[in-house]
Amino acid sequence: MSTVKARARSAPDTRLGRRRFIGSALAAAAGTIFPTCRVWADAGSTGAIPSPLAAIALSGQAISLSQSDVKDFRASLRGQLLLAGDDGYDQVRRLWNGAFDRHPALIARCAGAADVIQAVNFARSHEVLTAVHSGGHSISGQSSCDGGLMIDLSPMKGIRVDPVRKTANAQAGVLLGEFDRETQAFGLATTLGTASDTGIAGLTLGGGQGRLARKFGLSCDNLLSVDIVTADGKLLHASEQENADLFWAIRGGGGNFGVVTTFEYRLHPVGPKIFAGNRVYPLSQARSILQALREFCDGAPDEMTISASLTASAPGVPAGRYIAFEAVYCGVVSEGERLLAPLGKLGKPLFDDVSAKTYIAAQLGLSGASPAPLPPGLNVYVKSGFLRNLPDSLIDVSIQRFDAAPPWVDELGIGQLGGAMARVRPEATAYWNRLAQYEVILDGAWTDRSQEQQNLKEGRALWTAFEPFTEGYYVNTEPSADEKRLRATYGDNYPRLVQLKNKYDPKNLFRLNANIKPTVRS
Repeated sequence: MSTVKARARSAPDTRLGRRRFIGSALAAAAGTIFPTCRVWADAGSTGAIPSPLAAIALSGQAISLSQSDVKDFRASLRGQLLLAGDDGYDQVRRLWNGAFDRHPALIARCAGAADVIQAVNFARSHEVLTAVHSGGHSISGQSSCDGGLMIDLSPMKGIRVDPVRKTANAQAGVLLGEFDRETQAFGLATTLGTASDTGIAGLTLGGGQGRLARKFGLSCDNLLSVDIVTADGKLLHASEQENADLFWAIRGGGGNFGVVTTFEYRLHPVGPKIFAGNRVYPLSQARSILQALREFCDGAPDEMTISASLTASAPGVPAGRYIAFEAVYCGVVSEGERLLAPLGKLGKPLFDDVSAKTYIAAQLGLSGASPAPLPPGLNVYVKSGFLRNLPDSLIDVSIQRFDAAPPWVDELGIGQLGGAMARVRPEATAYWNRLAQYEVILDGAWTDRSQEQQNLKEGRALWTAFEPFTEGYYVNTEPSADEKRLRATYGDNYPRLVQLKNKYDPKNLFRLNANIKPTVRS
């Protein structure tokens, strides 16, 4: 979890600008709804189908798909099936993280659950490598693949809010900012992430950390039910009462168990104004500020969340090295002001926008600032890990290593966890690391792809200083980790997750994720 969300910048550079942890009362039965799919008539024509179509199998071997099978697949969809060369193919295949420039053999742009069923059945019967693409933020790059099938849920934008029951149903293509705008029309919200262009689907399945997590729990803790297409092509409804084992697994287990088409969330009264913003100080104050924030966090109520960051591109100041933090208080604004007042002892900040603002504005972080936030398409490196505490030794290592880090490294963030999310038993959902009090994130980016190997080498070397302090990692931030790191992430839940993988996806069709490998023979 980090602090200053989508940093503003005055000129193109190689820094990340990642969206960090660092916008009425209606009739009782009212709700809001978006169209369930986009209109395809003006989306451009599709070209001829090669005979055969080259693809990549789940095994990694090259395979050929017959022209007739691909033609039948295309005809079965209400949405589009895009191949290389078709109008829109290049736009749809691209991810926010430009480090992953992948070219699927086929992209199924799903208009609804029926299309998802057709796509899963095609993938299974042809044993083709399969990626599931929802919002496309995809820091880990696993929502696309080379030579496989991308199941694209981004056209599925339906949202319905029930202000009486305080629930919302949202399809898998909905973005965080879209969801927030609909629920805030009723003065409601639920925990989601911290970047408005993040998809709710991948976010929720991996756990869903965000600015409200200490008060209301993770996104997955506020999940009431889902509709999910499993590897056998069945559309199941999963909740605490129905397919409860599957419901347990998808709350933190990522995309390992199927393709979720619809999410039902519990909502909470939030806003319209909360107390939130960022403060920036010279890097020379980093040690004293991090120690003071640690002390502050120890006594902070659930409504307060603090995220700090050693950063190379802080708001309102020239390029350089700084210590910054974001404070978010989701209760009464005057109480937030009172609680934060003791941090005035840190001195006058170089930049300060902590104030009363709408919840939507707080969720945007600095992405609405001028000049424009850093755009998608850069080559991004991210590593993360959970922390049980924040010792002085880690503070010292962080400052030393960040000050000497390569110029493409943008941030070392330390975000507060705990609160409501820590009061859920680790075995209650697949999300295990309930006792973590902080998360550390190292991130950076560059534009020149020729620098990739050198920068990856530098990033891995830098992370070795921090990993010994960590226990597991947030699966939404990285590609699939090695077995040791993955087991630390899922802890004692891991054996149960393997059993459920064996039950719902024994051939590991859904493997492009923090992958829980089945143990049954396929």
